[in-house]
Order: sequence, then C-alpha cells, then structure tokens
Amino acid sequence: MCDAPASPPTGWLGWQDLPAPVAAVPAGPWLDLSHPLGPEMPRVAFFPEPRFEQIWQMPEMPINVTEMQMVVHTGTHIDAPRHFLSDGPALDDIPLDRLHGPGVVIAVDRGAGELVTAADLDRAGDVVQPGDIVALHTGWWQKVGTSAYEDHASLALDAAQWLVDRRIKMLLVDLPTPDLPVQHRPEGFAWPIHHTLLGHGVLICEHLRGHTNLLGPEGHGRAEFMVNALNIEGADGAPVRVVARPVEV
Repeated sequence: MCDAPASPPTGWLGWQDLPAPVAAVPAGPWLDLSHPLGPEMPRVAFFPEPRFEQIWQMPEMPINVTEMQMVVHTGTHIDAPRHFLSDGPALDDIPLDRLHGPGVVIAVDRGAGELVTAADLDRAGDVVQPGDIVALHTGWWQKVGTSAYEDHASLALDAAQWLVDRRIKMLLVDLPTPDLPVQHRPEGFAWPIHHTLLGHGVLICEHLRGHTNLLGPEGHGRAEFMVNALNIEGADGAPVRVVARPVEV
C-alpha cells in the first residue's frame, strides 16, 4: 500500500551511479508480471475504486471508446521518488534506463507480518549485481482478492539498506508495499523502507505477480525486465505493465 504521509519530507539524495547494462542471451519467452487494469485489481482500501466505462459503444456509435479513472498507485504500479519526497523526481523525470535492464528474482519465505531481513537476502549468495532490477518472490501475489493479502510480509530496514548498498536500480515486490502492513504500523509510523529506497534513487514497483517461472532450483534466477510505466507528467507514480524473461548465465 502506498498511503503517503500528509506532509512528505525532503530527502532526495540523487541517482546512484550505475554501470551500463550488458546484453544478455534470452533463455525463455517474455512473461507478463502485471495485474490487468480492471475493477478487481489490488488497491489500498481507502483509495477510490477504479472505474472503467465504455462511453461509446458499437453499433449505436461508429466506434468503441472506453474511459478509465483510477489512482496511479492501484494495481501493478511504480512509485516515483516524488511519492514520498517532495524534492524527488516525478514520474516523467525518471530516465528510461532506470525502467529496464538485467536483474534477478529471489525467493524469500516469510509469513504474515514477518520481516524479510538482510540475512535472508544474503542467503541467495552473490546474485545481485550493481544496476540490477531485483524482484522478490514471496508467493503473496497468490492471495490477491483475499483478506490474507493485506497481512503480508514486509522488508526490515537492514534489507532495504542491503539493496541500496548493492546499488540496485529498482525493487519489485509481490506485496501491497515493502513497508509494514497497515495493521502492524506503530503510532508515528514514517514509511522507512520507502524513504530509504526512494531517497537513494531505488524505484519501487508493487503488486507484482506470476514470476514463479523465473526462479531456478536454487531459489533465484537471472532475468531481463521491462517496467513499462505510463509517462504521466508530474506524477508520483504510474500503472505499469511489467514483462520479464529468463536469461542465460
């Protein structure tokens, strides 16, 4: 969930310097890792429901025309730094090379309300490289549409710092948010995971799904990602269609 504080602070530290991506050899087909845009896509409960309406329809009209209205943080979407940092870049300020490239899918086994720690990420070995897009696979995406989806696992602060220290470009999660679920947030909660990642230029994509086939027998797998975000002027986020394919290592 991307429920932002009422008065978002400053704290933008700039884009980290990353190496140029190296071309990889595909090892399988492209997979769609996004929820389709529609009334049933996951969202924060207090955000308005998305609306899709066919305002022109054949044969009464010469063409079909659909109108949609939705919060940009509904369904599979990306958070721009501007979402939590008033001095951070908006969606249309994000360089294109931050939205695609090589990466890795890492399986982490955590239950409701539990934390993914730096030690959990360390168990994958040296699979994360500078400039990677990292997708965590908790399996929580299979609970979408149930109350269990809201009581999800989340990241510990040391895990967020672990990712920053390895100079990744984006974190993708199959969760509503990498921060604590709403029901586990203490008084004065300040979204530390969002602030740590976005402040260092690590973008966040939430509500991922369907990336099981990118995992290898060791519980991780290299992949190539395209995070196709709508280029919304001045926006704090945008719906995305994430596609990925396995690559040879």
